[in-house]
Amino acid sequence: MSDSPAWADATLAAALFAVDPAGLGVALRAPAGPVREQWLALQRGLLGAGVAQRRLPLHIRDDRLLGGLDLTATLQAGRPVAQRGLLAEIDGGVLLVAMAERLPAATAARLASVIDRGEVVVERDGVAQRHATRFGIVALDEGIADDEQMPAALLDRLALHLNLGEVAPRDAVAIDLEGALAQLAVARSVLPRVSLPDAPLQALCAAALALGVSSLRPVLMAARLARAHAALFGRDEVEADDAAVAARLVLAPRASVLPLPGEPEPERQPEPPLEPDPPADVPPPPEGDADTEPPSEPPEPELPEGALDDVILQAALAALPPGTLARLKAEQAAQKAGRAAGKAGAVQKTGQRGRPAGVRRGEPRGALRLNVIETLRAAAPWQKLRRPACRPALATVTAAEAEPACRRVEVRVEDFHVSHFKQRRETTTIFTVDASGSAALARLAEAKGAVELLLADCYVRRDRVAVIAFRGRTAELLLPPTRSLVRAKRALAGLPGGGGTPLATAIDAVALLADGIARRGDTPVVVLLTDGRANVALDGSGGRVRAEADALAAARRLRLTGAAVLLIDTSPRPHAQAARLAAEMRATYLPLPQAGPQALSQVVRATSVAAASARG
Repeated sequence: MSDSPAWADATLAAALFAVDPAGLGVALRAPAGPVREQWLALQRGLLGAGVAQRRLPLHIRDDRLLGGLDLTATLQAGRPVAQRGLLAEIDGGVLLVAMAERLPAATAARLASVIDRGEVVVERDGVAQRHATRFGIVALDEGIADDEQMPAALLDRLALHLNLGEVAPRDAVAIDLEGALAQLAVARSVLPRVSLPDAPLQALCAAALALGVSSLRPVLMAARLARAHAALFGRDEVEADDAAVAARLVLAPRASVLPLPGEPEPERQPEPPLEPDPPADVPPPPEGDADTEPPSEPPEPELPEGALDDVILQAALAALPPGTLARLKAEQAAQKAGRAAGKAGAVQKTGQRGRPAGVRRGEPRGALRLNVIETLRAAAPWQKLRRPACRPALATVTAAEAEPACRRVEVRVEDFHVSHFKQRRETTTIFTVDASGSAALARLAEAKGAVELLLADCYVRRDRVAVIAFRGRTAELLLPPTRSLVRAKRALAGLPGGGGTPLATAIDAVALLADGIARRGDTPVVVLLTDGRANVALDGSGGRVRAEADALAAARRLRLTGAAVLLIDTSPRPHAQAARLAAEMRATYLPLPQAGPQALSQVVRATSVAAASARG
């Protein structure tokens, strides 16, 4: 017997999914390994050999997913021939979606539409067909980052959200399949007659509202799971235990808020209703008449109103791991900043390379490439109409004796389809470090540490990095754009401090480098670490007033390049001059005393996403 509560819930979820596969989908978040393989083997064993399982290819075409025109058969027969899609073929079985976090949003939307309708509807390429289909889904999420998840359209329609990332292999123990299969056979026969009273249903709705689950779909799935749990244990009616399990497995993983604990309000005695004054001619009732009847027997004790709601809500809260509130806040912040995992460069549409972005009708001009398959698919249904003279000849002679023109496929301009691709531009982060005497006396060492943290984050996102340092009278490019984290750290380690602050020269050097990066098609992001106290003018002369004026003018020139800029104030206390400089270049201003490692990482990531959105 396993001591892991997560594995116990996963085992129970596999059994409930085997009771009602079409109604209870599973979203399994777990890395590839023995724990996930053990759960998948358990799931296959509980479903039995009679349930077909098919794997969904990641980049499946619409005609293979939903059905449509069979191109080979159509060209051979000379008339439209339809074929069934994968979703129609899997009716009554289970669909396994591997790497669901990378599933295209369009494919997830089509899956969601078929799940909601319970049928596949195809009306394209001269083919119209409908196929009723009901199937279960097991979606495998192998995402490493917390914000890397499968499309919401699919995730919202899967009742069970399991996370096996913290289950140790020794805890993933097997169960007695022979006894479980006998219990499941009884449960499937009992399920159609299991009833759901109003009290558990209302308690599930109350728990969903308390946890911030605004959609009605999770409540319906929780009710369906409660019925499956009752059938699994041979009950004809859903009880409080069944509803509690449904709240723990369905509602708790979808919680967006945590109900705040509050003190129970004291019970107020109901005020007696106001009675009209008796008429003056009616004598008052004699005293003691109200007590003439003996008191009635006390009613039987009942559960206080709302007790079932509290039981189910507490069951859902018990399933939430520690730190859930902080995680929910972080997820909300990540949703506002956008999906920043991976490269944050702007998306560029192209006709030559990148990921497929669909096929559209059009002529192959310029860099656009002809999609032969879709062009033939569009031309195939019209061959008999386009070659009317060949029909009598083909009726009297064999295909080998027919004229070559009658055996060709006639393709017209309106049949042309071209392939479209999209690729994400690379992001180059330019770190500009103030190594002057004022920064060295202040916090140059901490600035170097902050840059190393940001470099590590850029390495995770596969960004290019460049390092510029300025001191004395010049600004030096220590490291051209590269992906080498070791070279960047080595360039920073030997950076000396001291001398004047040629801020205007440094900003112009950054503007020149950012403009060159943008011309290559990449997305530049500038991270400037300085106290903002310029004392060297653009021509190399001293004087704080002229140096600050040159720095502000250079900041306005940097703003014209369109690069996203983050200015980190390295002074011991936030300085007004640095804030003014940030305002001139429209940069995000962040004082270093308030910038911990997490804040630095999140702000740079949000800045990269903003730059990608602006250039997309």
